[in-house]
Amino acid sequence: MSADVAGGSSDDREHFEAVVVGCGPGGAAAAARLADHGIETLVLERGTEAGSKNVSGGLVYAEESAPYTLDDLFSGFREEAAERPVTDYRIHNVAGDSVKTYDLTDLHEHDTEWCDAVLRRRMDSWLEAQVHEKASETGGGVLTDVRVNGLLREGGEIIGVTCDELDPIEADLIVAADGVNSELARDAGLMDWEVPEEWFQGVKAVVDMEPDVIDDRFDLEPDEGVAHLFSGDLFEGVRGGGFLYTNENSLSIGTVFHLDSLVEERAEPHQLLDALLTHPMMATWIGDDYDEREYAAKLVPDSKKVAHPEPYQDRLVLVGDAAGQMQAQGPIIKGMNHAVTAGALAADAFAVTRGNADPEAAGRRYARMLEESGTMDKLRPRRYELSRTVGERDAVTNAVERVLDSPVGRLALGNPLSNRVLERAYNSPFLVSMLPDTRTGYVTVPTIIGETQGRTIYWDNEVEPPTLEERIGDLTYDTDVGNPHIDLEDESSEASGAAVYACPVSAEDFGGGCYRSEEVKRNGTAETVVSLDTQPCVECGTCAVVADTTWEHPRGGKGVEYREG
Repeated sequence: MSADVAGGSSDDREHFEAVVVGCGPGGAAAAARLADHGIETLVLERGTEAGSKNVSGGLVYAEESAPYTLDDLFSGFREEAAERPVTDYRIHNVAGDSVKTYDLTDLHEHDTEWCDAVLRRRMDSWLEAQVHEKASETGGGVLTDVRVNGLLREGGEIIGVTCDELDPIEADLIVAADGVNSELARDAGLMDWEVPEEWFQGVKAVVDMEPDVIDDRFDLEPDEGVAHLFSGDLFEGVRGGGFLYTNENSLSIGTVFHLDSLVEERAEPHQLLDALLTHPMMATWIGDDYDEREYAAKLVPDSKKVAHPEPYQDRLVLVGDAAGQMQAQGPIIKGMNHAVTAGALAADAFAVTRGNADPEAAGRRYARMLEESGTMDKLRPRRYELSRTVGERDAVTNAVERVLDSPVGRLALGNPLSNRVLERAYNSPFLVSMLPDTRTGYVTVPTIIGETQGRTIYWDNEVEPPTLEERIGDLTYDTDVGNPHIDLEDESSEASGAAVYACPVSAEDFGGGCYRSEEVKRNGTAETVVSLDTQPCVECGTCAVVADTTWEHPRGGKGVEYREG
């Protein structure tokens, strides 16, 4: 929703130098730097507190080449708001019960100052407190339970924001850090949800585990942590993979898949997560005392395709997921660090152009700073643009698949010499960043590696994951009765049927989720239609891409509230 007001006096509207929408890492970084520059800054957060609406895998990196890191901006961040430092990084190529593991520590440590596992509720709520203290010193602060629903315009020019809970607010700078489902980015026409192949869907379980048990099962010291990635044939041929990160007293276990592949394979996200949780290789890590704290999901932008090269319009700048700034290139998974860089650079750009009569002065400078800092090349590597023109053609993919699956291809991937070459390739940032988004890299090659070089796992996995109904029942909701935030525009199976299986809280054989299908008779003809119940919604936005809906966030403080994130 946006509003265009007539000309004349705006003295009755509140005005701030800067308004930041969202208090995740990108919004927090922007607000902190704005406050450092002495700029009056108001932060508007949709959740009951920062982190209550946020989900990530999640690892946060501090890159040596980045102009800003979280601990640059927030003293004590790692000690107070993070989980464990990630000191080991491995990928497992899976073929049935056979697994071949490669050490990816070289890739993980490339351009890395430090990397920590995080849970968003703990992390973002801590950032919120720091931001509120800083912003209060310049006449601003943080307001929670406020949903910014659109842009305020005057004469067609963006001059502020509109909210569900507050009167319109004017600002000289508006920072949209409102996440992957950004209403401000869409209102400005800078992002859309039209193409499923531009998005990933992530689904995660946070699993309870005592610190000493984690140390024992993963062979760690108390100040160490490990990241495990999984690819191969355990995910029904869907392009993507799984992850496991060790937290202080829990594990984050999840899956991330290309949304178009989920739809094409008619795969159900919760079942793909369960396939990972119940695989034999997980037995010694999870044990038989599985206790799932929380189930969560979100969309993830594929920066290679959607990171906006000019993420601004008038006084509006986009940072983080709202600008598509999520780097997911094979085993390279980085997003929060780029949001931090973007938020801080946006603040610096405004500080330099402060008082400029041109409303786009800060935006233009921000875009230039993203480019000059090397951030855009990380998000949209030019070598990927070149490789995809050939590598993602169906004819090329099919030919490569035939060769790899032949005796010659299997021999090439299965000999000892190729083992060393493959491990070097996995650890090459250059090669990984140009990997085409095809089944070959996510499924075929890992499966053949697992078959030809892997060792068979004989452990029994006794884990029984919760049912989808139990997972939904364990979540916390404040349902906004009478105000559904999603409208199903077309109930036909052709237009919206994909949501029944792609939605992470729905399934074709489950009637208690958001989406369900049923057969009805109309004029004597049987027809399959889709119905919607927004109560179990986890606000991931999947249905906005795969179904014909009108989608917006719930009002401030309403809907799902994540305890872990």
